[in-house]
Amino acid sequence: MGMTISQKILAAKSGASKVSAGDIVLADVDLAFANDITAPISIDFVKKLGVNVFDKRKIALIPDHFTPNKDISSANQCKIMRDFVKERDLPNYWESGEVGIEHALLPEQGYIKPGMLIVGADSHTCTHGALGAFATGMGSTDVGFAFATGKSWFKVPESIKFIYKGKRNRWVGGKDLILYTIGKIGVAGALYQSMEFTGDAIKELPMEDRLTMCNMAIEAGGKNGIIEPDEITIEYLKERNVKESDYTVFKSDSDAEYSKIIEINVNDIEPQVAFPHLPENAKGISEINDDIKIDQAFIGSCTNGRLSDLQEAAKVLKNNKVAKYVRLIIIPATVDVYKQAMKEGLFDIFMEAGAVISTPTCGPCLGGYMGILADGEVAISTSNRNFVGRMGSKKSFIYLSSPAVCAASAVAGKIISPDEVVK
Repeated sequence: MGMTISQKILAAKSGASKVSAGDIVLADVDLAFANDITAPISIDFVKKLGVNVFDKRKIALIPDHFTPNKDISSANQCKIMRDFVKERDLPNYWESGEVGIEHALLPEQGYIKPGMLIVGADSHTCTHGALGAFATGMGSTDVGFAFATGKSWFKVPESIKFIYKGKRNRWVGGKDLILYTIGKIGVAGALYQSMEFTGDAIKELPMEDRLTMCNMAIEAGGKNGIIEPDEITIEYLKERNVKESDYTVFKSDSDAEYSKIIEINVNDIEPQVAFPHLPENAKGISEINDDIKIDQAFIGSCTNGRLSDLQEAAKVLKNNKVAKYVRLIIIPATVDVYKQAMKEGLFDIFMEAGAVISTPTCGPCLGGYMGILADGEVAISTSNRNFVGRMGSKKSFIYLSSPAVCAASAVAGKIISPDEVVK
């Protein structure tokens, strides 16, 4: 019996010729990172051990959740990171003005490569599987252990193979594919399993959409999301000056064992909207019969704050106005995205429509700042979670969608299809 791509990476990093689902391995980590919420705990762990980090080049600290600082508490969190970086002379740190959301910044800057084993003190670390890496989120102390030793324990997960067939419809991207998938299997449908995304529709999917899909693997309970590297992967890496000699491509064996194989015809998928209060409450846009009026629309986050997301939103917002009493907040995920969007004139489109644009930050996604919801308010968001209280008040309501649906809804003041705005 062969191995899946996830099993091959864990085997390679643990020095084993073969691993199977359920095995416990101690593996070498290629990259360990944390943010301004999670890093202080990891740093405290390292200091208590009285050791240095295992490899300065393989540690990254990204102050993205409350950047620029929103209050004294968040400022102190960032200061702990900054002081540690200075003390240990760590190169992979980004200050305000250059920082971006970690799961957008690291791939964009060429830190993520196929075949890597990556751990992050954030649940959406699974994003980086889009480049053929095994990437998973861990607790801060676990990441602190990785900071200190360069190693981490893993239980080898079972894998579910998702085969996406057919051609995508208009306005359907990675966000719609993953919302549809989570709607199909549920928020615990891939609990501690590797979600392997394959098929002709995936091969035609741009890298930024692949990052979106893997980002939300955790919303189905997945240990990681992963896509085998192909020509699109290699081209993405070349654009970031990453040489093919700098990484190893792993692919699943034809006789690899899967706990399930799920086939999905993307011809049947239309733009999706996840209703409160779980990502599994996904419906096609045509299934929404009631007028769902909104108070706020948010386009951004590690899920959908990349350049192609902003370009999609601009197609909808061009020559349109945000509905009265609706707040449209747009936050580019990185400084490079910010600069390119500005260069392409997207900011002009957004501001003429009546949107607010922020410097890169996680902001409202986690109910941090830059768009907190009040009691009873309704938001549509391109982020990844719509749990009770996720973006503010526990009495608020969050719907998840793609940037196109979010932008169209901001214009209409209610949740609608982009086709109703862009004729």
